[in-house]
Amino acid sequence: MSEDSQSPEETPSEAQAGHEGEVDDRSALEAEVAALKEQVLRYAADAENIRRRAERETNDARAYAIQKFARDLLGVADTLGRALATPPAAEDPGVRNFVVGVEMTQKALLAAFESNSLKTVTPSAGDRFDPHLHQAMMEQDSPDLAPGAVIQCLQPGYELLGRLVRPAMVVVASRNSGGAASGGDALGAHLDTRA
Repeated sequence: MSEDSQSPEETPSEAQAGHEGEVDDRSALEAEVAALKEQVLRYAADAENIRRRAERETNDARAYAIQKFARDLLGVADTLGRALATPPAAEDPGVRNFVVGVEMTQKALLAAFESNSLKTVTPSAGDRFDPHLHQAMMEQDSPDLAPGAVIQCLQPGYELLGRLVRPAMVVVASRNSGGAASGGDALGAHLDTRA
């Protein structure tokens, strides 16, 4: 073949333009690859967050599945406690055996609560009122206790694995109480008593 059929050599300006085009295409492809890598990392992080959230929700559902059932049984525990608070004074052996049976039933119910991590919240007199665990049913003056202290527990509360199922219902010392309190640091200094 002759030299005429061969393609003529590119001029230097055409070669440089072709090279710049390749560089532009390459940098565009590299930018696209970087953007796709970032997108893949975001999707992977989102998938991991969804997996962790689902695992946490599953664990919570498993741990607190008995919460509604336990709340329903708290009324039974309260009724048994009230029945034992004032047992009959009869000397009849049948009545005594009945009272012993009710006591055993209450112990078995409380043992079942304890084995399922349902714990009793029963503040004693003088304990600090905790709005996260207690519900103030009334206020009374107390010459012995500081303002905001628990005077009496009317009904025990319960918590399941650190989550409150029912607050303890308590009587709280009013602001006029005369217990040993130090000015602004009194237990009831920040107790909101408005209804």
